[in-house]
Amino acid sequence: MDRMWRRIGRIVLVTGLWSAVAAQAEIPKETYEALKLDRSASPQQLYEALVKRYKDPAEGAGRGSHAQYWKPIPFSKYLDPHSFYKPPATVKEVASREDCVKCHADESPVWVSSWKKSGHANLDRIRQLAPSDPTFYKKAKLEEVEANLRSLGKLGAGEALKEVGCIDCHVDVNAQGRANHAADLRMPTADVCATCHVQEFAERESERDTITWPNNEWPKGRPSHALDYKANVETTIWAGMPQREIAEGCTACHQNQNKCDTCHTRHEFSVVESRKPQACATCHNGIDHNNWEAYSLSKHGKITEMKGSEWNWSMPLKDAFAKGGQTAPTCQTCHMEYQGKFSHNMVRKVRWANYPSAGGVAANITSAWSEKRLEAWVKTCTQCHSESLARSYLELMDKGTLQGLAKYQEAHKVVEKLYADKLLPGQTTNRPAPPPPDKEGVAQFFQLFWTQANNPSSIEFEVIEMGENDLAKLHVGLAHVNPGGWTYTEGWEPMNRAYSKIMSEDTKLRAMASLQERVAKLETRRTSLLEPSDGATRASLGGLGGALLLAGGAALAIARRRGKDAD
Repeated sequence: MDRMWRRIGRIVLVTGLWSAVAAQAEIPKETYEALKLDRSASPQQLYEALVKRYKDPAEGAGRGSHAQYWKPIPFSKYLDPHSFYKPPATVKEVASREDCVKCHADESPVWVSSWKKSGHANLDRIRQLAPSDPTFYKKAKLEEVEANLRSLGKLGAGEALKEVGCIDCHVDVNAQGRANHAADLRMPTADVCATCHVQEFAERESERDTITWPNNEWPKGRPSHALDYKANVETTIWAGMPQREIAEGCTACHQNQNKCDTCHTRHEFSVVESRKPQACATCHNGIDHNNWEAYSLSKHGKITEMKGSEWNWSMPLKDAFAKGGQTAPTCQTCHMEYQGKFSHNMVRKVRWANYPSAGGVAANITSAWSEKRLEAWVKTCTQCHSESLARSYLELMDKGTLQGLAKYQEAHKVVEKLYADKLLPGQTTNRPAPPPPDKEGVAQFFQLFWTQANNPSSIEFEVIEMGENDLAKLHVGLAHVNPGGWTYTEGWEPMNRAYSKIMSEDTKLRAMASLQERVAKLETRRTSLLEPSDGATRASLGGLGGALLLAGGAALAIARRRGKDAD
């Protein structure tokens, strides 16, 4: 019996290692090309190449090209630990890995409680999983992690990883001995997680390489989780606005580039949690990209809400439908899937990039580049729907988005013309320049986050919200199959409300400008009559005045005479 189980174990181990190798082969070829590696690269070679690029300021690390305009606040160290975190100078303890757990059980008990439930704290439990267990795949994953650590010199040949505790993440993986809080502590960044999870890190970093726009509609690798912090710090108004605490509200979501715990929250790092759509909701919601609200109100979201408690969330995404009982898509099953396989690259099918008003995106939507991605979406949708339904709905999404875009562009031109004609309220008298590095302009993004006097005017704010918020929500409603989200509650109806306000304001401003012009002409005439500019005109005005005075006197005399005759 023991021999049989050992044989099964060897088969499983070989199968698991083969699966890990096969999974590694799914890292896109574009990433290997960008790193100048081939697929035979060792985990160490892949890790080092990825981390070198990841930490390179020229590739998006750090404070960005607008660094001179902003300074971190105390909380910033938790959003970009690589740039700002320093070990606490006031904590002097030197502790072993056992001391960490013992002390923090009192100091921060929820940390320890969460960690004790994690896979990190229970590696032996993973090693003992039976093939019938839905989490059995973790056994092969653990073998892959240990192979990575051996390649990196963190584990000896044949040495097993005992646990992943405080020291492994906050000092060094498999560190032995004691750690000095004031000198050795680090706040884990994504490259720290990558020490063990090279595959997942490579998948996430491959977003930089697979979203390259044909006509530079967006910068290379964006929008993506891999470069979302760069997109944040290089937004001009984010860098320039003086209200730094407000600005960091953007960073609180745009920190995926720096860390992994926005999706895999510490200290349990539960994959079950990260597979549920709620994991995405904190960031993908709200006034300019209400993905969560649109999904939640769609039939997809409602089925998940009603039936999700019956599904087995422990299943890998690839098995969610076939074995996990899942009967509706989630954020993860749609956006992490590409050609039938799942990874941490979520942008391989991006076509609209959420914001239809972004320069050139709409014109590119029927290109070969976009059509290839459309076909990938068709494959995703036909897991549940007929090809006819999938194609007809995706066509509806594209055309509906274009209709919303046309309405916004018409309104934007009206506001642009008012600005060009210098007719916006206060434009010539009370319109201060924005903080650098932003520059003055009409209906600019900065005006959502910085206001002073008549910059922006209310009509500009209407058209900015129309494009940045209402149009984006129209597209999101279409993309997530939420009818009210593009036709009535959000999207089209609010866009028409804004359109009407803009047109009314345009009419009022132009009518006022016309009236002011007429008044100015009348004022000019009155001035020319009362204050002649030359002697000849003055003489003629004097003669005219004398004549009028004489005529008035004559009229008065006639009136008096008539009065006497009447008496």
